[in-house]
Amino acid sequence: MCHNVCSFDRTIASHHMPNLFLSVFPVGYPFALVYRWFLFHQSATVVHLFHTFSGLALATFNFGSQVCHSLLCVVIQFLLLRLMGRTVTCVLSSFIFQMIYLLMGYYYTATEEYDIKWTMPHCVLTLKLIGLALDYYDGEKEQSQMSAEQKKSALSSTPSLLEIFGFSYFYGGFLVGPQFTLRNYQNLVSREMSDAHPFWYKCVYILVWVKINLYKYISCWLITEGVCVLSGLGYNGKNEKGEHQWDACANVRVWLFETTPLFTGTINSFNINTNAWVARHVFKRLKFLGNKLLSQMFTLLFLAIWHGLHSGYLICFSLEFIIVNVEKQAQSLVRDSPLLASIAQSHLYPFVYVVQQLIHWLFMGYPLVPFCLFTYDKWLKVYSSIYFCGHIFFFFAFLVLPYLRKVFVPRKRGNEKKED
Repeated sequence: MCHNVCSFDRTIASHHMPNLFLSVFPVGYPFALVYRWFLFHQSATVVHLFHTFSGLALATFNFGSQVCHSLLCVVIQFLLLRLMGRTVTCVLSSFIFQMIYLLMGYYYTATEEYDIKWTMPHCVLTLKLIGLALDYYDGEKEQSQMSAEQKKSALSSTPSLLEIFGFSYFYGGFLVGPQFTLRNYQNLVSREMSDAHPFWYKCVYILVWVKINLYKYISCWLITEGVCVLSGLGYNGKNEKGEHQWDACANVRVWLFETTPLFTGTINSFNINTNAWVARHVFKRLKFLGNKLLSQMFTLLFLAIWHGLHSGYLICFSLEFIIVNVEKQAQSLVRDSPLLASIAQSHLYPFVYVVQQLIHWLFMGYPLVPFCLFTYDKWLKVYSSIYFCGHIFFFFAFLVLPYLRKVFVPRKRGNEKKED
């Protein structure tokens, strides 16, 4: 009998493990994004309801009807605060009730194995609710009587039941922690713990900010190009039509820079003479390596060091390496796929161009953030605020493109391969 019970418990535990992982990572992140994108500027009531029901959904998904244990303890804690007020009796009653309930749960569910049961998130909740009682009690003290920590967490007003539910079931801490105070949660709901700008705003801001920064270089190069043309150094002979060319010292192709939807197009239109020098004296002379990617990697490393010793330069050119190679894979996929090639050449091209241009400039600005900010404490803060979306996008594309190629590019038959 005991063997059967233990086997059943292990089965339940193994069943809960993947559910727990799904709740903490793949499900928790979408909840956070929904909150940031759609509910961030909503009223406190809406936010509390979202946090409550999303947390309850995770709890039910993992533990089914056993979610009743946490519901009961939250309601009891609210009643203790309301009925006993800011008293030592309330603190002691909260501590005794919550701890006894948790220990009884341990007693009735314990086995010889490490089990994932309702008691696992409940131990986190127990500390939250006991801490809530203590913070509520501290709220009546004079400022001079409180420590610095107590001043940060003390509650000056009585929280509502809905507020306590949102605090208790917040999806970012209900299952496995971390611990945070109700004051922290209140600051989150009131948007005091955020820079108040939504994700899309930050991305657009970076796009515009980087374009403006690049125009500083472009304006300087155009002015110096004029000096070179005026002095005669800019003369570049005649073209096929016999027309005189004055672009020997041109360092930017403005039209290409503004209209190209490709990352490589922007690179080829910007700082032209420096790129030509590096290609001639570094990239091509690394031919002995026998690997084009290695040559490209060392060339970009040289450029990063040449610009300076700031970490931002290294990050910028390493991202350029990744982005350029991902783009080449994407171009190869479109070129070799009959379906994608037909779409690219159809009447849908204007729409494709707009989407491509949007992606191009959004992520063209992304690697230039560290280039312009230099030090890691600055560019890391910016990347963190937009959740390293560029890194995620291009690493994901790098991993997915080979599989897309298998789907969209027809396989060649044996005789076709021989002919090739």
